[in-house]
Amino acid sequence: MAENPKPELPGTARLIDVVAKLRSKDGCPWDRKQTLSSLRPYLIEEAYELLDALDAEDPERHKEEMGDVLLQLALQSRIREEQGAFTLDDVAAALSEKLVRRHPHVFGDVEARTPEEVVQHWEAIKAEERKGSGHGIFESLPVDLPALQKAQRVQSRAARAGFDWEEVGGALAKVDEELAELHEAIGDKREDRVVEELGDLLFSVVNVSRFFKVSAEDALRSTIRKFMHRFDQVEQRVIAENRTLADCSLEELDRHWNAVKDAEC
Repeated sequence: MAENPKPELPGTARLIDVVAKLRSKDGCPWDRKQTLSSLRPYLIEEAYELLDALDAEDPERHKEEMGDVLLQLALQSRIREEQGAFTLDDVAAALSEKLVRRHPHVFGDVEARTPEEVVQHWEAIKAEERKGSGHGIFESLPVDLPALQKAQRVQSRAARAGFDWEEVGGALAKVDEELAELHEAIGDKREDRVVEELGDLLFSVVNVSRFFKVSAEDALRSTIRKFMHRFDQVEQRVIAENRTLADCSLEELDRHWNAVKDAEC
């Protein structure tokens, strides 16, 4: 049996101690079995649960979900420590050094009075760090980022490199252009072109979001929640009539939908 964790330890040190014991030969079979590969889906799942907690604006749930994400980081760090690579403390130390290096306006003599000036300095420092590495401006973007979020990050990096519309009107005109091309592809019954033009249209709409400093990912997620809530209300109205959704025509569902929307006003 593993020794009980020391309650007198500070929170982070105690977590490191707990995870080490879970991974020990006398620890938990499930935790011992985990690898960096097997932990991947858990990290993604916990990250999304943390986002849900943020949307719920519940501090206790927020704290719990942050703990679940921290556990994933602690487990990964412990596995790397067992391999002789690094510890969680090494991760924190490296992060601290990077933050100091990239904030010369706080820890050095560089001046930055606005968030925009901070971003300019940040990008200049990152560009200097990339010199000689052979890495381009998109190199560090995660492959598995959600598509809307990745599109916005790609556009932001291109914009900071000087490749951007001068005003939102250019981005809006591009949406109109791509929508017209989608109509044309649909009319030509070219499925491959429809897919391509849909992608171009989505990319253009994300660009408009960027101009207004709106997260396209958050905006779509909010709309999805709104749609689900309204459709749940539609279903409840149908059930109150002792019917099912399958019993209703499109016109009837549309009538219920409009009634739900009107009730929100």
